This record gives sequence, C-alpha cells and structure tokens, in this order.
Amino acid sequence: MRLSIEAVLDYGFPAPADVLLQIEVAAQPDQRLETQSLVVESDHPIRAVAGEDGIGQRCWARGERRLVARYAATVVIDRPTIHIDRLPATPAAYLPAATIPYLFPSRYCESDRFENFVRRTFAGLYGGALAVALAEWVRTNLEYAPGPIGGGALHTFAERRGVCRDYAHLLVTLARAAEIPARCVSVYAPGVDPPDFHAAAELWLDGSWHLVDATGMARADEMARVGVGRDATDIAFMTIFGTAMLWEQQVRVVRVD
Repeated sequence: MRLSIEAVLDYGFPAPADVLLQIEVAAQPDQRLETQSLVVESDHPIRAVAGEDGIGQRCWARGERRLVARYAATVVIDRPTIHIDRLPATPAAYLPAATIPYLFPSRYCESDRFENFVRRTFAGLYGGALAVALAEWVRTNLEYAPGPIGGGALHTFAERRGVCRDYAHLLVTLARAAEIPARCVSVYAPGVDPPDFHAAAELWLDGSWHLVDATGMARADEMARVGVGRDATDIAFMTIFGTAMLWEQQVRVVRVD
C-alpha cells in the first residue's frame, strides 16, 4: 500500500514560544519512505530529536508571530494482515523489559481504575481474543463526536463519546488493565473522517506490537506510524510551550496504488 501524505500547520503567536512538532512519518521496517519533506517557515533554526522508544523524530521550532509547517511524504506500507484474535497471551513475568512501562497507568490512561471492570466483563478471554473483544467494546460503546472532549479514559468511559485520541486512550487503558502492554500511536491513514492527524493503539501480543484502531476507520495495513508513547502527551503532533492561535490546519492522506 502506497500513501501520499500532505499536512499544513499555520499558527499565530501573541508572544514567542517554543514548539515541539511530531508530524514526520517514522522510517521503520514495515513502512518505507520513498519521499519526505518538512519545511518550517520561521526566523529561527529548527532542531530534530528522537521520538519515544527511538521511533520517528520530533522537531523543535520557535513560534514568533507566525509559524507555518508544511509536510509531504510518500510512504509504502508493507505490513501483513494478522488475525490477532488467534494470538496467545504472554504472562506478565515473561514480557520483554521494553514493554513493561506500557502496563502501568499514565496521565490519560488510568488503567488501575478498570481492573475489576475488565475482569468481570471479559472473563474467560485471553491474549488476542481478549484484545479483539476490548477493541470491539470500545468501538460499539462510544459515539464518535468531533470537537474538544478532553480528559482521560475515565472521562471517556463516563461520557461514552469522544474523538480518535479518546478511543485510543480507552482501548490502551483496558488492555493495560488486562495485563496486555499497550501504547498510543499517532498515525496518518486514508479514510479518516474528518481528515486529520489520527490516533490509534498498539498492543503487544505474541512477541510484537500490533496496530488497532478502535474507531474502525483505519486498517492496520494502511496506517503510517508517526510516534508512539504512553498517551496523548507523548504523541501530540504539536506541543506549544506558550499560547498560539490556529489559523489553518489541513491533513490529506490518499492511497496512490
């Protein structure tokens, strides 16, 4: 699957502020970059730093009056379709060290508050079968509601609505409560409605990470990873250390073959 990706960010700044961008597709074995360009219109130099877990990179910029970032890429996704419901469970004591932090609660994924719910609701399910059931529960019990919802998984669980990051937070939270390592992932994907930066989940099953979009809008073999992390704090496409005004933001992802 080949994707053409374009993104434009145009923000105004009433006072100078540091900005951390995370909008470049990560070069990985299952997603190969054919072309990539990031142009940041600023009077200040930019600096690249590694993303979480060494996946992708972030870019430091300086917003002063106005900051415009234009990103374009062509990426080939070479990721086989795997029926994760057939994958076995991995006991927590046998998990790789790098996955253990993704068992713990985080700011927006309060997994320790969901252990009883998961135990009662999904009794008798393990491994991939449990992961699929958790994703299906999130998809069918939440209403996709564009606009600012805010809060973490507890808030989303109570409201039963949200946007992609809320779906991802809740699935990651439920998976961690079920002793399945889970992390949030920022991605580009075709078919996302409305078109925007997208958030999904990645669950550790049978020795590797597996992408799952609880909204049902994106398939695992069509998502291009940008960054990963504990929750939305780590995968935000733009973190502003100050105040900014949105003037324009566009994301376009198209299948080209």
